[in-house]
Amino acid sequence: MGVFDKVKQMGELNKMRGQAMALQKQLALIKTEVTEDGVTVVVTGDQKIEELTIDGSPNMRVVNALNKALKKSQELAAKKMQEMGGGLSGLLKGLGQ
Repeated sequence: MGVFDKVKQMGELNKMRGQAMALQKQLALIKTEVTEDGVTVVVTGDQKIEELTIDGSPNMRVVNALNKALKKSQELAAKKMQEMGGGLSGLLKGLGQ
């Protein structure tokens, strides 16, 4: 594989990264609200809890704890994917061949 081919592939990766970032911004704008038994939860399309109200009282402490737990779970899943040869690092290794 020539140097030009590698540069072209890096350009494609940058393009895909830009598209992924744009998609994430669009997903953040989508909001789903569910109310059940006096509990209202608002979740964004990028899987973040925006609001939690219990019997009419907002509870940001629970929102913050849930969002931290979700982020940690996503980080652990990404790490596991990397260990299994997937994810962005697996893709980048493939380009080096």
